[in-house]
Amino acid sequence: MLTPRQIVAKLDEYVIGQSEAKKVIAVALRNRYRRMKLDDDIKDEVIPKNILMIGSTGVGKTEIARRLSKLFGLPFVKVEASKYTEVGFVGRDVESMVRDLAVAALNLVKNEEIEKSSEKIDFEVEKIILEKLLPPLPKGASDEKLSDYEKSFEKMRQRLKSGALDDLNIDIEVNQNMLDTNPNLPPEMQNMQESFVKIIGVANKKVKKNLKVKDAKTVLRSEASEKILDMEAIKTEAMRRARDEGIIFIDEIDKVAVGNGARQGDPSKEGVQRDLLPIVEGSSVATKYGTLDTDHILFIAAGAFHMSKPSDLIPELQGRFPLRVELDSLDENALFEILTKPKNSLLKQYTALLKTENVNLEFSQDGIKEISKIAANTNENIEDIGARRLHTVLEKVMEDISYEADSYSGQTVKIDADYVKQKVGEISKDVDLARYIL
Repeated sequence: MLTPRQIVAKLDEYVIGQSEAKKVIAVALRNRYRRMKLDDDIKDEVIPKNILMIGSTGVGKTEIARRLSKLFGLPFVKVEASKYTEVGFVGRDVESMVRDLAVAALNLVKNEEIEKSSEKIDFEVEKIILEKLLPPLPKGASDEKLSDYEKSFEKMRQRLKSGALDDLNIDIEVNQNMLDTNPNLPPEMQNMQESFVKIIGVANKKVKKNLKVKDAKTVLRSEASEKILDMEAIKTEAMRRARDEGIIFIDEIDKVAVGNGARQGDPSKEGVQRDLLPIVEGSSVATKYGTLDTDHILFIAAGAFHMSKPSDLIPELQGRFPLRVELDSLDENALFEILTKPKNSLLKQYTALLKTENVNLEFSQDGIKEISKIAANTNENIEDIGARRLHTVLEKVMEDISYEADSYSGQTVKIDADYVKQKVGEISKDVDLARYIL
């Protein structure tokens, strides 16, 4: 496990600025590692310090948490507080976010196990396909015929692996699993649905399909995985990870704050906050894969708080988020760095996309600075949407080149300050026009 300083260094490769927010989250993550090394008598007493991130849209709140989960393989879900309703009203109840985390953890662990067992799974798929393509070996075949069959099998297997048989059609039988239920349903409803399916006798029904070999590989790989993997062990590990390493990112928490004359008892506001309390504080939630305790899940809430303030949240919920960090607005320099420094920067994405059309993009320094300047000015004059403004400005700059890419094939196109001004300079100066286009 990396130290907080190393975690921040990793985040710096993808997220520009916001050093305070990175520092707080890095420490929270490291504390989880520290907790796991404690003796059992004190381990359960150490609870995560939940975090409230305050900042305008597009400044990196979600990206910091999401990138962290990807870098370290942590179960992660992002939810929007405004999508939930109070218990008793039609809509999603807050417990469903915990069930979402259980599903995310299961998929994470399952994909890791598939990666580990990739060779076994591939061989199982190849065996099923080749049995369809090769004539069956007669019962009681001689050693000579058995040897010939094994040679033919291996020869065909190499052709199958190379893709030479991809366009052949074969008939395969696959399970049409009728027991797949919505993981967001309460467990008792899932059980009822599964019981009903079993009663009418359509669970795991075999269905014959005629597919090209390349498509059959995908379908059969899923079934071979289920056959080879120990799903019970995967479920156990997934629930452990969700419990000890899971992160639930609650966005738009400011939308459920009761401020500015909001009606008391509004099911999308105060009621949702009260339903969140036991989950954030620590409770047991029934999921399809077992009961999940939320005591050690890290909750990160975020909001712009333009129309309200953190103190508009009910006091009990405020107390559940002891760590607060305010993220900075992005100025012209920060936007320039966002375009140039991250490993997956927008400029690198556009360059790679156009490269597929044999077009070489070249962004000059003054061109990048002009894009940053226009984005920063538009944020200041219209509405601050942070780094998201770069998407709209760049898309307008690249519009004609992307549309006429075939005409530029084999050429190097230079995006300098003059080109940027030509495409979006006048639009950015007209506030009314920029409001609709940028």
